[in-house]
Amino acid sequence: MAKNTSIYLRVGEGKDLPAKDITGSSDPYCLVKIDNEVVARTATVWKTLDPFWGEEYTLHLPSGFHNLSLYVYDEDTLSVDDIIGKVSLDKELLDNNPRAGIEKWFKLHKVNRDSEVQGEVHINLTLVEENKHYTFRCQVIEARDLAAKDKTGTSDPFAKVTYNGTNKSTQTIRRTRFPRWYETFDFEIMGPLKDAVIHLTVWDWDRLGNNDYMGRIELHPADLVPNRTYDEWLRLKPRQIEEDSDGPDLGSLRLKVRCSEERILPSQYYQPLIDLLVESVSQAQPEGPTPLNMLEEVMTLDKMEVATTLVKIFLGQGMVLPFLDVLITQEVKRAKDTNTLFRGNTLATKSVDQFMKVIGMPYLHETLGPVIDKIFNERKLLELDPDKFDHLRRRLSVKALSPNQMLEQSTATLTAYLVSIINCILMSVDRCPPIMRLAFKQLRKRVEDRFPDSEHEDIKYLCISGFLFLRFFAPAILSPKLFSLREQHADKYVSRTLTLLAKAIQSIGNLGAQLGKEQYMQPLYPVIMDSAIRIRDFLDRLIDIDEEEVPPGEVQQRSVFHHTMTIKEGYLRKRRGEDIAVITPFTFKKRYFWLSNETLSYAKEPEIEVRSTIQIPRVCAVETVDCNAFQRPYMMQVIYKDSEGNHKTLYMQAKDVNDMHQWLSAIRKTCVSNTHMLDTFHPGAYRGSRWTCCLQTAKSARGCSKTHSACTLGDWRDPLDPDAETQTIYSQLLLGRDVLRSKYLESSDLGNAAADAMNKPGNRTVNGDAKDFNTVDQSGLKKSQSFHDSRMAAAATLLDVIGDLERAHQAFERREKERQRESFPDS
Repeated sequence: MAKNTSIYLRVGEGKDLPAKDITGSSDPYCLVKIDNEVVARTATVWKTLDPFWGEEYTLHLPSGFHNLSLYVYDEDTLSVDDIIGKVSLDKELLDNNPRAGIEKWFKLHKVNRDSEVQGEVHINLTLVEENKHYTFRCQVIEARDLAAKDKTGTSDPFAKVTYNGTNKSTQTIRRTRFPRWYETFDFEIMGPLKDAVIHLTVWDWDRLGNNDYMGRIELHPADLVPNRTYDEWLRLKPRQIEEDSDGPDLGSLRLKVRCSEERILPSQYYQPLIDLLVESVSQAQPEGPTPLNMLEEVMTLDKMEVATTLVKIFLGQGMVLPFLDVLITQEVKRAKDTNTLFRGNTLATKSVDQFMKVIGMPYLHETLGPVIDKIFNERKLLELDPDKFDHLRRRLSVKALSPNQMLEQSTATLTAYLVSIINCILMSVDRCPPIMRLAFKQLRKRVEDRFPDSEHEDIKYLCISGFLFLRFFAPAILSPKLFSLREQHADKYVSRTLTLLAKAIQSIGNLGAQLGKEQYMQPLYPVIMDSAIRIRDFLDRLIDIDEEEVPPGEVQQRSVFHHTMTIKEGYLRKRRGEDIAVITPFTFKKRYFWLSNETLSYAKEPEIEVRSTIQIPRVCAVETVDCNAFQRPYMMQVIYKDSEGNHKTLYMQAKDVNDMHQWLSAIRKTCVSNTHMLDTFHPGAYRGSRWTCCLQTAKSARGCSKTHSACTLGDWRDPLDPDAETQTIYSQLLLGRDVLRSKYLESSDLGNAAADAMNKPGNRTVNGDAKDFNTVDQSGLKKSQSFHDSRMAAAATLLDVIGDLERAHQAFERREKERQRESFPDS
């Protein structure tokens, strides 16, 4: 039974950050770390003390992680980036809020070197007992993944073991984060055994100044069975440091964090729940309760997360169109008029939103990408609001331009951008995924059936444009970074251009119906009104498609990657793993890489068809490389087996930390089924007849660090994982089980009891008057009773499936505990 640990993190915004630049401002960005290892970096927001990022990450992690930290830096072009502060969240805190997670403002704290601890120490412990006298024997073997305390990216570590005022130290191992000591120390226990405490501390030796603290471990001899040796890897812990309440205010970060740990059962255990969900859309009764209705009543996760999960489940089952149709039909029936249709954040609207993102991101990139790139590259300063002209002219010193000239220039440029965007959209019908077009077609059919009158002629267009323009195109134009259209957020000037264009696209999506709200947008009214007319024809052509035109397998295209589908591509610098003592600028070659589910290949240029190829099934590890290995940042390695079964290494350099982790994550996901993955690796390189990381001389020496195959970043390109997705839905239903039982079973029991009472002689009354029971509308009672029966049956079936899954989880957990007891009988 696999265990999935994931963190959903939204880095919202910061406020009241300190100024780090001479201009009285800062250029802040955030680094996201898990156990002191960088896993993501936000974009830099330039020249502000109140940055907005709005970036979301889904981090898939090994279950044993301990801490999530966010570090805020000020980016400096000509010097080392200044650190502003950090927020640290222990796993225990996240585990205490498993349902909704934590969303609040976190105060930034000063970064103290003694708190920046990472790594583990390998020790053998023995409590030697002789004639009721105890000797504690500690063999300090090695350490791994220690923090880099020197500018070279390494450390000079030694360990000190302390008991009852006696200190014993290992030798210092120079220039490594992976020291190997193999030294043994004995301490005679004085006094009661239960009071004895041994401290093991790791330090970085410095020739000048004080040694740097690297972490500590507290050992209790009383916890050991006498005369038995324990072989352990123990995690280093930081010093306990009291927060300085009198220190300067470093500002705050608004974060939303949720940690989820799910044990994933074998696929057959989830099939009954999947069958129920599929049945709820294939045999949906308009008035009757379904598992989908019940889920919406009790879910505690954000609707967007539940909607994404459901979309992926039904995509995998080839039933995403019926799923959306059921939700849309219910939503349309609940709407009292066209003004309230699809205006709320319901499960239906969120599901369509996430469906467009899961299916339509390549379409979005192809349609809007060139225009967005042009806007960023030209970086023109545009404004339509007269109230902002004077401020803009003062900031930019463009006194040669009058307000009228600025308005004319801005109008002309914005009109050109807007026309380009609309033309790209109008010509994109054939690029739009057929399954999206079919979804919009059935959406329009349901709306036309609900509002058939001629006075509602516009609603058949608005129901589609409301999703496609207002919820897809406009947000992507407003924040290209959040839709992966750009790697950096726009600066304030480009951001203003994008804001004006997004407002115009929203007006076009509303068919020009809400013009006049902001009078300064009036110069763009002509092109907005003309585009609003033209998109009607676009929407008619968009849904002019028959189901037969959808290629076979299109409905399930995201269930797995097609073997030859390119998952990721782009330029990297590469080097083979041969022993090269001297690193020169020519050691690394710029190559264009392609990743599919079958191969990782590269060539000099994208147009070259002859490529060097690594077969994905041969990959054994995908890991980062220490900076000091090649004196280069953002390095990674792919370890694979050649045709003769020998291990080879391909080193690659990315352009930045995000690019590196995106490549690492993408390659790791393609290797998820590989059976020969390594559990250790060398984070250094073999140079000068030794490994730069652990200093071992044997090239075939066992790796000195643990591999991180479970660490990946969630992405819209991810293949579907039906078991994990169904487990998420099961967890939500399990949390709401008591509510469902109370509403659908206990209330139905009360209803049946009331009906039985009505059938007793003398109790058949209406408004207090005795009536013959035959005068009551028996067909209505039968219909009501049938409805109650269907409610009870649907709820009972769902609760039975939840109970079966719960019992399966309990059985697997019992077996796992039994295996642990067999492996560690004295633990």
